[in-house]
Amino acid sequence: MTFQFNFTIEDHLEDELTSLGDGALALHSSQESSVSERQKGTHRDKKRSTEQSDLLQDHLWEHKSERNEAPSQDPDSSFAAANSSSNLEPHEEKPCLRVAKEHAMPKDLKKVLENKVTETVSGLQHVNISIMKTTLLKENFPGENIISKSFSSHSDLISGVYEGGLKIWECTFDLLAYLTKAKVKFAGKKVLDLGCGSGLLGIMALKGGAKEVHFQDYNSVVIDEVTLPNVVANSTLEDEENDVNKPDVKRLRRSTVAQELCKCRFFSGEWSEFCKLVLSSEKLFEKYDLILTSETIYNPDYYGPLHQTFLRLLDKNGRVLLASKVHYFGVGGGTHLFQKFVEERNVFEARTLEIIDEGLKRCLIEMTFKYPS
Repeated sequence: MTFQFNFTIEDHLEDELTSLGDGALALHSSQESSVSERQKGTHRDKKRSTEQSDLLQDHLWEHKSERNEAPSQDPDSSFAAANSSSNLEPHEEKPCLRVAKEHAMPKDLKKVLENKVTETVSGLQHVNISIMKTTLLKENFPGENIISKSFSSHSDLISGVYEGGLKIWECTFDLLAYLTKAKVKFAGKKVLDLGCGSGLLGIMALKGGAKEVHFQDYNSVVIDEVTLPNVVANSTLEDEENDVNKPDVKRLRRSTVAQELCKCRFFSGEWSEFCKLVLSSEKLFEKYDLILTSETIYNPDYYGPLHQTFLRLLDKNGRVLLASKVHYFGVGGGTHLFQKFVEERNVFEARTLEIIDEGLKRCLIEMTFKYPS
């Protein structure tokens, strides 16, 4: 059974955790816990994708744009130029990368919402994260111990360990509002919610008629305990209880829900590893028409792999909608630094769609290929 509340209990969570004792905070490690506690340098993917010919063509665009002339006749030199770290990458050390994996949709959808409390956020159903955290800590959840690490470090960001997916960040609401206000069309499009966290952006695309929606987050526990439950909660599954005496309606609704969820795929892992996974998992990968991403440019160390993800996975006529704060204090990233990074590579056109001055200054940015043909 799923409960719904229109309030949160964040203020009481820390007291509850204290009462649990130190033992409850010692979560079991999963196979993924081999990730380095501190991820340094740039997440550069220096390995070629199995889609070599496709990547070479993409990098030829980049090489052409950098020199503002015809593409080089040497594809290998173009590929090397696009991946050169001599003057484009801010750091030189190669970090340990969290291997990407795909998460299957459970057959029993009701179990996805078992022991979950949902609330309404921007008109969408969302798992109450405070209660979810408390539940997992009490049960000694046998997965990534990012929850205990987050509380013990008093931080929503631990580089290379936990990248903030258990929190709905401010700019997500900015982008949700823009998608509604601008009447962005999703029908028939393949959409990626990159750094999805709660998955609200992808859920909006799904409700808008997207033909396929992929969700990606750095941490697997975020996908399993937040993203997947949110997607299921926003289906019509909950209305089945009202159709006890209407078996035909119930069967039709179940069929509709199954069809909608079949449009979704879920991934966890570092961006360059995610690219390798999706590009190698299909003989002919159909690129994304639209990539939605919020609060993913806070760390300049990640600009390289993020830019490469856009380059490798975005359709030549597609676009990226990115929401961000103008500056992230303490981390160093922000819109100005990222736009400069993009301009230096001369692959994408970055255009500011909206500036929000309430509270910390924030921006919405659209990115498209400069040379799509």
